[in-house]
Amino acid sequence: MNIQALTQYFLDYGAFFIYLIVFLEYLNLPGFPAGVIMPLAGIWAAKGEISFPLVILISVGAGLTGSWVLYFLGRFGGAKVLGIYFKKFPKQKPMIEEKIEMLRQKGGVGVFVSKLLPMVRTLISIPAGMVRMDFAVYTMSSVLGIFLWNLAFVGAGYFFGEAAIHALA
Repeated sequence: MNIQALTQYFLDYGAFFIYLIVFLEYLNLPGFPAGVIMPLAGIWAAKGEISFPLVILISVGAGLTGSWVLYFLGRFGGAKVLGIYFKKFPKQKPMIEEKIEMLRQKGGVGVFVSKLLPMVRTLISIPAGMVRMDFAVYTMSSVLGIFLWNLAFVGAGYFFGEAAIHALA
């Protein structure tokens, strides 16, 4: 998908497009380029096509919603889901087991820090549900981490995106 196609989707579907792509990316589904959408949304905000605070609000809401889905998946079916996941991706078993133990020890701080790390930031929700982390603590830790991550990407697009596009052209 190129920038022109993404821009056309934004023009056709507006803020809902941002929400949908970020939501799907936080579900850890491959092929959904939130790392492209968020900076592009920052560029759109810089051009005045959408407000910067609205982009942040939408992206954090989408990230939190996706994270909640995985949290509840972990809480109500985590062991079974992980069994299936480990069969498909056996090399990730040690990392995920390490994250489960870290969550037992660190709790909300562990979720917050994990939300700032690529790849781990989406997967941490399942182990958080599995260890039955307090939902309010999980939510607050997630919101803070998601906010900082998304702010960095949207902000990069807002402040540097247009220059990067011109440099690539």
